[in-house]
Amino acid sequence: MEQEILFDTHHSKQEKQAAIVPQVKALVQGETNLIANLANIAAVLKTVFDYYWVGFYIKEVEGLVLGPFQGPVACTRIGKGKGVCGKCVELKQAIIVPNVNEFEGHIACSSATQSEIVVPVIKNNQVRMIIDVDSLTLADFDQEDQVFLEKIAEIIANSL
Repeated sequence: MEQEILFDTHHSKQEKQAAIVPQVKALVQGETNLIANLANIAAVLKTVFDYYWVGFYIKEVEGLVLGPFQGPVACTRIGKGKGVCGKCVELKQAIIVPNVNEFEGHIACSSATQSEIVVPVIKNNQVRMIIDVDSLTLADFDQEDQVFLEKIAEIIANSL
């Protein structure tokens, strides 16, 4: 089923977040292909919020492997426990990094990235993948972004 995501660029971040959650839920409803769902969700997040980079890293035994994303070329694999993404998997919780240059062990897939938020997608108490969002602006993410992306992560987890 084709679905168009509707949003008004004049709305605040909070208004966009509130409007997008039910639309993403409807977008993935009934679609069983994970790659298709992740690709569409990455496109929605990139289009609506104009993130520098947004995508998914899928958990494997040895670490994380790149999934669908929107933005410049990214690191293909992230070793177990490495960088912000690996730390997110270890902690099983979201991480907001106001300045990536101050995060010990940060993996710079792009030197342009200044801040980052990473949110785990958890099913049956296991991290299955993470949502990774990068910004060109320092301290671009806050608790509202975390709560929003955790809702998106829950939608994904429920579709697994």
